[in-house]
Amino acid sequence: MTETTLIRKVLVANRGEIAVRIIRACRELGGIQTVAVYSEADREALHVRYANEAYPIGAPAPRESYLNIGKLIDVARKSGADAIHPGYGFLSERAEFAQAVEDAGLVFIGPSPDAIARMGDKLAAREIMMAAGVPVVPGTEPGLNDDELRAAAPSIGYPLMVKAAAGGGGKGMRVVREPSQLDSALAAAHREAEAAFGDGTVYLEKLLEGARHIEFQILADQHGNTIHLGERECSIQRRHQKLFEESPSPFMDDDLRERMGAAAIRAAQAVNYVNAGTVEFLVDPDKNFYFLEMNTRLQVEHPVTELVTGVDMVKEQIRIARGRRMGPEHGVTLKGWAVECRINAEDPYNNFLPSVGCVSVHVSPTGPGVRLDSGIYAGYEVTPYYDALLAKLIAWGETRGEALLRMRRALAEYKIMGLKTNLPFHQKLIDSTRFLAGRYDTQFVEEYLPMQDEAQNSQDEEVAAILATVVEHLYRQQASQIVARPKRDASNWKWIGRYERMHR
Repeated sequence: MTETTLIRKVLVANRGEIAVRIIRACRELGGIQTVAVYSEADREALHVRYANEAYPIGAPAPRESYLNIGKLIDVARKSGADAIHPGYGFLSERAEFAQAVEDAGLVFIGPSPDAIARMGDKLAAREIMMAAGVPVVPGTEPGLNDDELRAAAPSIGYPLMVKAAAGGGGKGMRVVREPSQLDSALAAAHREAEAAFGDGTVYLEKLLEGARHIEFQILADQHGNTIHLGERECSIQRRHQKLFEESPSPFMDDDLRERMGAAAIRAAQAVNYVNAGTVEFLVDPDKNFYFLEMNTRLQVEHPVTELVTGVDMVKEQIRIARGRRMGPEHGVTLKGWAVECRINAEDPYNNFLPSVGCVSVHVSPTGPGVRLDSGIYAGYEVTPYYDALLAKLIAWGETRGEALLRMRRALAEYKIMGLKTNLPFHQKLIDSTRFLAGRYDTQFVEEYLPMQDEAQNSQDEEVAAILATVVEHLYRQQASQIVARPKRDASNWKWIGRYERMHR
């Protein structure tokens, strides 16, 4: 279909694996030039190396760099960019950023500022969804103060959730199982929401026990055409942070898919949505579904949709921004099964605490049906300033079983050394019989997948690996000496002796 807006150069207002992903899509779209931006901490980042041009934008703290709208617009003008792609996170769901891009005469590769604003306010979004006939989770109305929320809680019923009105991703969210917990939950949610989103407004929502988190990917062009690309199952979460996704969902049937897909399209059309977006639902064990939120951006888990539909989501975002009209050929069917593991710099044996350090070894898994979206390499320094996501490992198969077997193999091949990662968590997940049977919900990780029992074994293996490295290093060092055998360093040889005793 005809495209009316010329985009020759795109500024990528992001970092890490998603910046690399966008740069690659631009190259494949007839060689669109790309502009990277980087903080002082990301000077040697992969996206900086891949882009045609790269510009520094400030100190490591996001507010000084990746969240600084003025600096990003200045770089776009200086570099001669036609458009800005926000990726996900950072400014991707900030209406004021989209508006600033448009005011600068640039193309924002995403939805309109109005759509972002309307769906970004969770309370307003609930009102819009109810008017559009999309089911919503029972909860409070907009604008209630804490006294009014306390009064409304009994009518909603316990357990319930306190949720931030201005954001998502688990920030400003607390579970309340009995009335005595409500005051502390309200105070904590207010504080966290204010810190994360600059808006401490919260509301109450019924907690659906045993629910699954299922989302629908939508695409909408500038000419009023809206389609969905099937669902993704995102119920494997820890503290409301997604860890593993798959498409299609093992819980879904054709009737539920049709009804939820139609509701997702109505949700997007209710705000005149354009570009890629995701409508998220909670689905109870009886297959009743409820609107949760709409993410007005590209999702971290978009690769599983790409693998089962054959649609390149980033390319479609750019084509829609250029004015392309979607025709009948954009109808999609799901083929096979895809699963994705989020590889984070976290220690799963120590309460998933973030890990930092230099990646000393990075061995990527390969082979049929395996994809790795990564922003790291051997020698890359992982800093404490940004999200813990290092890479996304995705596997495709004709069936769910084949996709999971490929993922198990790929996880065994994937090696990241120099810092802690959650690779062991994903290996344990793939071996869980409940997970393999598709019998899981949003509480699965907390209830069925504790990692503490294996902590000591992991530590022992790490100590053995470190000592083996010390032994090899010292033996090589001695072999390279021409002069007489050097004196033993007491501290090193003490550890060598311990290592040798462990492995007799």
